[in-house]
Amino acid sequence: MSETIHPPPTAVPPLAGEVLIEARGLTKAFTKKGSEPFTAVAGIDFEVRRGEVFGFLGPNGAGKSTTMRMIGCVSPSTGGSLRVFGMDPVADGPAIRARLGVVPQEDTLDTEMQVRDNLHVYGRYFGLPRAVIRERTDRLLEFVQLSDRAGDKVEPLSGGMRRRLTIARSLINNPEILILDEPTTGLDPQARHVVWDRLYRLKQQGTTLILTTHYMDEAEQLCDRLVVMDKGRIAASGTPRDLIETYCTREVLELRFPLDEQDQAAEKTSGIADRIEVLPDRVLLYADDGEAALRSVHARGLEPITALVRRSTLEDVFLTLTGRTLVD
Repeated sequence: MSETIHPPPTAVPPLAGEVLIEARGLTKAFTKKGSEPFTAVAGIDFEVRRGEVFGFLGPNGAGKSTTMRMIGCVSPSTGGSLRVFGMDPVADGPAIRARLGVVPQEDTLDTEMQVRDNLHVYGRYFGLPRAVIRERTDRLLEFVQLSDRAGDKVEPLSGGMRRRLTIARSLINNPEILILDEPTTGLDPQARHVVWDRLYRLKQQGTTLILTTHYMDEAEQLCDRLVVMDKGRIAASGTPRDLIETYCTREVLELRFPLDEQDQAAEKTSGIADRIEVLPDRVLLYADDGEAALRSVHARGLEPITALVRRSTLEDVFLTLTGRTLVD
């Protein structure tokens, strides 16, 4: 019988809902000579429990990656407290890192080496026996659907294949927590869905996943709980559905008008919806009943070029919280 990816065969079954990561007032400030201090993470609180997928959402520069680096024990905090597996990342960094898997924002594969050798070399960093590395390499390449490319060099692989290989490499030490920083940035839709499928399978196996993303559909697909970060702070937290129900209406009506008529048309929709958002290319009307809102639009003599009624999403949550789009 093949070894499961998680947990290791010798692991004691954990208590359900065990807190693996706990942060209280976590802060990270950078000081450069001759310039004002910059606070990237400004006193945030969160906890991650065993077996869940926890997400950090927000635009570039929100503090997501900085937070991940502190969790990964590669960047010390400058304030507050952080415990990972009940340990201090500064004092117990090596012990924590041995139990983590990390998928960085940029792939760091050796492109001149064969696919399988990238896993072999990485496994040796953890001091694993060669026989164990070989067994896990075969199993992990099968898991990420790269068994047929095991003997190929990395350089000609597609972006999606490289991302899956990076995920396989991060699992070579049977990590209890897998950290993923923007796991699908730059991938085409088909490749993104393949990566999502692999991550969902890891979740089903009980692996704890922590990811950063600015793709709201990704967060809705994968995350059990998440926080929305902006300017180093947590703007909101909860399950995807709870956030949508708390900060948005049930539906959104998207209207497109000729650009030279949009501002005037938007003014005429005043009072129809709970909230109106005017974007460069369309007008969003937040209402519990989108079809009723559309009828009211027509009753006021407005004829949009297109009209679409859809359910509210996490991107709408972000717009409600910050008044701007997710990607800066």
